[in-house]
Amino acid sequence: MMDTRDCACGQTAVRDEAAQWFVRLQEPVADVDVQRRFQLWLDQHPQHRSEFEVLQGLWSAADLVPAARLRALCETPPALKKPRPALRYAVAASVFAVALSLGLFSALNHPAPYTAEFSTALNERRHVALPDGSAVDLDSRSRIQVRFEKGQRNVELTAGEAMFSVEHDTSRPFVVAAGSGKVTVTGTRFDVRRGASETRVVVEQGTVRVQGRDAVDNDFINLTAGLGTHVDAQGKVAAAYAVNPAEMTAWRSGKLVFDNASLADVAEQVSRYREKPLKVGNAAVGNLRLTSVFKSDNTDALLKALPNILPVAVRTLGDGSQEIISK
Repeated sequence: MMDTRDCACGQTAVRDEAAQWFVRLQEPVADVDVQRRFQLWLDQHPQHRSEFEVLQGLWSAADLVPAARLRALCETPPALKKPRPALRYAVAASVFAVALSLGLFSALNHPAPYTAEFSTALNERRHVALPDGSAVDLDSRSRIQVRFEKGQRNVELTAGEAMFSVEHDTSRPFVVAAGSGKVTVTGTRFDVRRGASETRVVVEQGTVRVQGRDAVDNDFINLTAGLGTHVDAQGKVAAAYAVNPAEMTAWRSGKLVFDNASLADVAEQVSRYREKPLKVGNAAVGNLRLTSVFKSDNTDALLKALPNILPVAVRTLGDGSQEIISK
């Protein structure tokens, strides 16, 4: 279900809530219950904290406005004067208007720096809402590090696979680094998988720019919806090729879809869903191809089926891991 805070009306509602909390906390003494409920609201969603911090910054900007001008903005005819909390809100609104008129808003309203790390355990999938309105879905045993700054939104996929739904913002590119590859967008939907020897990118919607992590700015390829590529360990980006995004991101619904995939790739993906890694005995076995669909929470079924599909066997090693070998 879509989080209503991600749409324009939802963002306005959050700003209104932030203003209400801001006014309430201006009272000389805020009781413990108010503080507790405020903290719960603040922790409920990253956007709550972001909007409240913007309002705090605008309030602080009052120090930059001439006192006489601020008093004039806050004066109301005696018959229209309101209770003190409402007057405080009027003052906050006045400061907001003054900030706009003086050009202060552009300096104060830029998103605050944001850093965070999110990860998933074995067979866990997780949906993460980011403070800019973007969202990330993490597959099993995946991890990202997030760092948002004034001019750029940076995410590092340090392990596993993630689906990114990026909120459009031309002023702040969204950059995903994974292994030797880098993906840059302003707003789109795409999947990145970090493997042992390469990084794979698949686009479901919009356009992304893919390049080696250390490549020069003009050395990249563009992907549009229905296209994919991969970046090898040296940072070389393969030419774009047609993909089926629904199949390649089926992990979001608990499925592993292999379409002429090498057994080496199959073993690497399946290992994210098992306590012990799955290996291939040699390069010849790793180069065998598999086309099939399995449930990610029942990889034992895949191992039982393999010998009936390909000329291989599966053996268990001393450490509890398993290996695919030739029959």
